[in-house]
Amino acid sequence: MQIYLVGGAVRDRLLGRPASDHDHVVVGATPQQMIALGYKPVGKDFPVFLHPSSGEEYALARTERKSGRGYAGFTFDTGTAVTLEDDLRRRDLTINAMAEDADGRLVDPFGGAQDLQRRVLRHVSDAFVEDPVRLLRVARFAARYAPLGFTLAPETAALLRAMVDDGEVDHLVAERVWAELRRALTEPQPSAFLRVLRDCGALARLFPQIDALYGVPQRAEFHPEVDTGIHTEMVVDMAARLAPGDALIGWCALVHDLGKALTPADQLPRHVGHESSGVAPIRELTARYKPPGEYAELAVLCCRLHLQAHRAFELRPATVVDLFEQLDGFRKKERIEQFLLVCSADKRGRLGLSEVPYAQADWLRTAYAAAAAIDAKPFVARGLTGPAIGEAVRRERVAAVAALRPPGEARSG
Repeated sequence: MQIYLVGGAVRDRLLGRPASDHDHVVVGATPQQMIALGYKPVGKDFPVFLHPSSGEEYALARTERKSGRGYAGFTFDTGTAVTLEDDLRRRDLTINAMAEDADGRLVDPFGGAQDLQRRVLRHVSDAFVEDPVRLLRVARFAARYAPLGFTLAPETAALLRAMVDDGEVDHLVAERVWAELRRALTEPQPSAFLRVLRDCGALARLFPQIDALYGVPQRAEFHPEVDTGIHTEMVVDMAARLAPGDALIGWCALVHDLGKALTPADQLPRHVGHESSGVAPIRELTARYKPPGEYAELAVLCCRLHLQAHRAFELRPATVVDLFEQLDGFRKKERIEQFLLVCSADKRGRLGLSEVPYAQADWLRTAYAAAAAIDAKPFVARGLTGPAIGEAVRRERVAAVAALRPPGEARSG
């Protein structure tokens, strides 16, 4: 029996990055031998075990054979004759198909270390096409490593297009698509995820509401980048910068402008009412991929209300309080900051505006603090009851916001 450290831990060590997971492959062992050594079996489809002390995963070396459509259509061989190279060959990218033995010696039969040096994402073998989830994983790795200069190998890009053309991507289950998208939104450059999917045609199949944004023009005085699809890429990257690792903020940033794809051609490049028309496509996506309820709810709110944040200096005090109430911000305080992060990403996710301060957010934070400081207890002490308490609290909140006197600023789209 031989044990090797494999995959991401080896890749990240060679990149000089901390490794979050340490996975191992066991060659030449049977499940019975692993159990006898104290390993706890946890694998459903093939033998995976947890180390009795560290809790790290140890999987028996395996090969895969395609037996049907989709990511689940496989049969596995975990016999003792399966070699380490056999196991590594079934992996997605060469940079993930490396191993280290117990003495730290690198085993790299497919040139992963060289591809790390060249900053290339390259598939290991043609067996890549058998699992459509790999297409999403490659796009997610692009989102992770694009800031380091990684690009997709031309032959891998061609393979992704072939997978889409062959219809394999159409067999992806919604839960797996959402899981990969959610993880991609936590990476440093989510726009790379979108670009990989769009270049191979998968974006139009999986997220047609997002794909439809590309080529739709906007007013250049508000959006120097003009193209709404490019703006969306810039917004999700800015969201990743302002709220690192926060997929909720990334999701709301991704879908906040979907209504612009529905603007009639004779109205372009203006997008009057896009904050309302964008709600339906958001609901289409949430119905298809079933994200957590908070994702679905906050995305709709950000879509509907983001223009109010941009126009904060023009709003009447009562409208500002209305905004906080529509966000349910007096019960869910975190909503205000989440909303303002999305609006900040929208405002700064524009060509040449990434470093421009978003003063509206600072003003709205101040206004919210003043409004939220109003307490109902004094009104109860005066003898008010029922709806009269809420009405009195609201009047005081409006007065508190009015006392702040926001600076004037020209309208921004």
